[in-house]
Formats: sequence, C-alpha cells, structure tokens
Amino acid sequence: MDRRTTPATNRIAHVSMKGNTDLPLTEGEPMQVSVALTDLLSGPAGHRERQLAMGEGFTVIEVDGTHAFGFSTRDGYCGYVKLVHLEPDIAPSHWLAFPATHLYPEPKLKSREIESLTMGARLRVLEDFGDWAETTKGFVWKQHLRPVGEWMADPVAVAERFLGTPYLWGGNSRAGIDCSGLAQISQLACGRDCPGDSDLQQAVGTEAKGQPKRGDLLFWKGHVALAMDARRIIHATAAFMSVVVEETNAAIARIEAAGGGPVIAHRRP
Repeated sequence: MDRRTTPATNRIAHVSMKGNTDLPLTEGEPMQVSVALTDLLSGPAGHRERQLAMGEGFTVIEVDGTHAFGFSTRDGYCGYVKLVHLEPDIAPSHWLAFPATHLYPEPKLKSREIESLTMGARLRVLEDFGDWAETTKGFVWKQHLRPVGEWMADPVAVAERFLGTPYLWGGNSRAGIDCSGLAQISQLACGRDCPGDSDLQQAVGTEAKGQPKRGDLLFWKGHVALAMDARRIIHATAAFMSVVVEETNAAIARIEAAGGGPVIAHRRP
C-alpha cells in the first residue's frame, strides 16, 4: 500500500481501513493547523513531503512523542506534523483567496504584523471592521478572503498569481512551491479535489488528446505543468527555481534533453 495514502502505523489504523487490516481501529481526533504553515513529514524526523496552511484540517491517528501521525483532510495525504502546530478543530467560515496576506493584531495597516498567511489558509471570521475582518487569529484585509464554498473559476489564473514564487521541494505556499503544489493549490482554489503529488494527480479528470487546452495538466515522470493555452505552460520548476511560463514545445524539448523523458500523460480536470 502507498504510505502517503494509507492512514495507519504499525500499531493502529483509521476506521476507513476496516476490512483491510487486523490493527486496532480509531476514528482519530479532528485537529487543525494553528500556525501559518507547517510541514507534513514522512516521519517524526523525516523529510518534508507537503505543507499545510493555517486552519487546514488534520485528523490525528496516533501521537509519537513530539509529532502526530494522521492525514490532511483536504486530500487524505498521510504523514507527521509537529504536535505543537495543531489545535482543536473549529469550522472555518472563510479561506484566503489571495497568494499571501498578513495577519494583524488590530485593524490598522501600520500595526506590526503577527505573521504572513498563504493562499488556502482557513479562518473563522468573528466580525467585520470596515475593510478588515476580525478572525480568531487576528485581523485580515477583508478583500483577501472568500466564504468557504465560494471558489474561483480558472485554475490557470490562480497559478499565474504565483509567478516568480521560488521553487521549494514539497512547498505549498507563496514563500515556496513545487510543481505538484502549484497544480494542487490551483485546483483546490476552484473547488476541485486534487491529490498532493504529481503521480497521484495523474488520476485527476479525464484523459485528453490533441492540442492542450487552458487548464489541462501535462505530466512528465515526477513533474506536472498547467497548460495556459495550446502553446504555453505555467509550472514550478527546479530548472529555473521558480514558477515560470514557458513555450510548451520548448519545455518538452528541454526536459527531454535533460533526461526527464517525454510527456507521459495529458489530463483534463
């Protein structure tokens, strides 16, 4: 079984595994991320596989010292999160629909920010203060928020907002993002389910043929890009250590010349 999508340790498993394991089962404990951004790790001392933003849900299956094992409620990705980066789950009312914003202690732009938030963060709005929204975490510029369920329409337009973002392996934020992180955040912002890694994302949508259309996903082994139109793609790539736009044919030739192989899948979400 794929460790990334198997909600179990060698001691206990989530109830969704019933019938597929002899391990004791648990419903887990619904929690949420309490900090601006946290790493989802392969193990308590493992490497970063993905990242979770403030307010995103995480179901804890087992506590292992200073870390909790469980899965992200946005896509079921399993891994370990620092226990101090989690808090009891509360239903969010809004999500951050802007690449990044700041959280403030008061509704004043000259006040010293608490921290920076990234797109996808979930927040509970308590009250409006003119152009500001008071949340359980502080004040946010109201125009950067949307009610949960009010999604964007164009994944490519979302991806374009991340142009120039530095490449970061396993990154899911405006501070650093990788190819699958960009593909995922673009789909999630439009209310579409999307796994966290490029190989898993090859199951998204349906197989497409012919010239790419805006919003199509093009896959190489270990890489994914979004088609902007029939001749351009946008992707986060280590070749430029950034989110960039490239001519599709030029990118295909460059990747193959570098040993990355040909395009192996073309999907239409």
